[in-house]
Formats: sequence, structure tokens, C-alpha cells
Amino acid sequence: MFKKLFGKNDEAAKQIEIKAPISGKYIAIETIPDPVFAQKMMGEGFGIEPTEGLVVSPIDGEIVNVFPTKHAIGIKAANGLEILIHVGLETVAMKGDGFETKVSAGDKVNVGDALLSFDIDLIKDNASSIITPVIITNSDIINTMDVVNDELLSRGATTVLSVEVK
Repeated sequence: MFKKLFGKNDEAAKQIEIKAPISGKYIAIETIPDPVFAQKMMGEGFGIEPTEGLVVSPIDGEIVNVFPTKHAIGIKAANGLEILIHVGLETVAMKGDGFETKVSAGDKVNVGDALLSFDIDLIKDNASSIITPVIITNSDIINTMDVVNDELLSRGATTVLSVEVK
């Protein structure tokens, strides 16, 4: 009764927009130069060829994982959707060099909040690619997914995917 009176609803929205976590060029997941991502072994998503070294939250949610090597962060939305942002390819070998995290596991974040910064030039020199996969790691809960923008992306502003969970 009180939920109806005060408009509160425990059920999270099934529809969610995933914003660009980094400014740069959209890369279709199938063309990411790493078979683990390109063959969707980790899940659906897309890549970004960054033009700057700042990652922001693409959704409102909770930080569920900050990798010790600082190259990747996991976020979970209220509706259960889980997103992994993996800066560059083969960057785990950099052991955190050139990366600075701005959040910790358990932190609540909103779209546009800074998650980590990175040195693009250092990644270009020490990893196989600066292309950054953005992966829905629990793609099995997706009902529908549409690519909204596949051109130049602006961090925290451009909607890249529209996803509806089951």
C-alpha cells in the first residue's frame, strides 16, 4: 500500500542505456583484435578506440570489481546487468603501470563519475592495443540489445547501447 502511495518500487527498470565510458571511436565487438572479445566469449558489448585517458561510469550502479592491475573495472546495475570495462588489450602485463583507479569495490557510482585514468601513450608502447572492450559479462540476462550510436563517442554523454533485461 505505501509503495503505491509514495511511488516506490522495489523492482529495477528492465530497460537501461549504456553510455560511453571513454571518448573515442566506436569499435564493433566482432572487430576487436582479440578473439576472447571478438568471439563474445566474455559476453556482448563493443569496443572504443580512446582519444583520452579517462574512464567514467557508463551506468548508475555499484563497483563490483577493481582488478589489482587497475586495467579493468566491473560495475553492476540495479537491474542485475554487469559491465566490464577492460582498458586496452594485453594490458594486464603492465601490472598497473600507467593506471590510476578512482573507485573501490562497493562504491556506488552514477553515469559520468570518474572510475580510472590511464596513460594512452604508455599503453600504445607496452600493450597490443589501446582498444577498450566494454562487455556485458552476464549477457544471458539480455532480452533485447540495440546499438544506438556507432560513431564518435563522448564519455558519459553518448548512449551506445540500449539494453532490456529479462
